[in-house]
Amino acid sequence: MADIINLNRARKRRRREEQKADAAANRRKFGRTRAAKQSDGQERETRERKLDGKKLDGKKPDGGE
Repeated sequence: MADIINLNRARKRRRREEQKADAAANRRKFGRTRAAKQSDGQERETRERKLDGKKLDGKKPDGGE
């Protein structure tokens, strides 16, 4: 004879498992600490400043435009 199951419990269990899977996916996608985000932002700003400092004015070195 087959086991009797409570459908409400089965639905709730399935929903919880789906939510856990979604939470795990979000942790992988968005799970960076504030310090890591700030560090990356500072590194990006430093790279941009260094690049801007090496840009030319748009004038040719021989004095012409």
